[in-house]
Amino acid sequence: MPPETPRPENFEELRFRPSEPRIATTAELKRVKLGRHAEIGPRCVLREVTVGDFSYFERGGEAVYTSIGKFCSIAANVRINALAHPMERLTTHKISYRPNEYFRWLPVDQSVIDRRKDDAVTIGHDVWIGHAVVIMPGVFIGNGAVIGAGAVVTRDVAPFTVVAGVPAQPIKPRFAEPIATRIAALAWWDWPPETLYDAIPDMQALPIEAFLDKWEGRQPFLPSTTTK
Repeated sequence: MPPETPRPENFEELRFRPSEPRIATTAELKRVKLGRHAEIGPRCVLREVTVGDFSYFERGGEAVYTSIGKFCSIAANVRINALAHPMERLTTHKISYRPNEYFRWLPVDQSVIDRRKDDAVTIGHDVWIGHAVVIMPGVFIGNGAVIGAGAVVTRDVAPFTVVAGVPAQPIKPRFAEPIATRIAALAWWDWPPETLYDAIPDMQALPIEAFLDKWEGRQPFLPSTTTK
């Protein structure tokens, strides 16, 4: 057998790509906080949004007043915290709350903005949101949930639940409850890069129960060079 290729002296550093967020040149961001390796695709519009480590928006996504966890996969043309027009007024048209776009000396109605902030959306870790999903104000989506393409989410989604439809309804659990409980306790989304690097081959190869059996007893917050 040929001799094994020696690792470079700086192998530990070379394993990891730069962690700075990647933002498409056509994206529009205002008061947005991005985690490590976060990606914002072309033509996305985000306002007052927090995006966790490794989470990404595909093209055309929109979000306002939203907190997004780590490792979330958000497909194209998703709308998060869609605007709820004030139906109790004479008109639902924006002339009642953005009159400044049509007239001078009539300011934006701050109460409508405050209502949207109060109805912020919260999305947990490892959530997959399919193409063209609409998430309405005030919704909470738990860790590990999956939202089917084209769904309109009007109410909270439980962790590790697959939902779809208009309005979105539970379809099935992603995992049996004991497995979901173990994944939640593992909280792998908080692991450091060194542990993630070591765990990825097992994510690819092991059935979920075997993966949990192997990794639950480990000390994930130590680099691989010192983990026993």
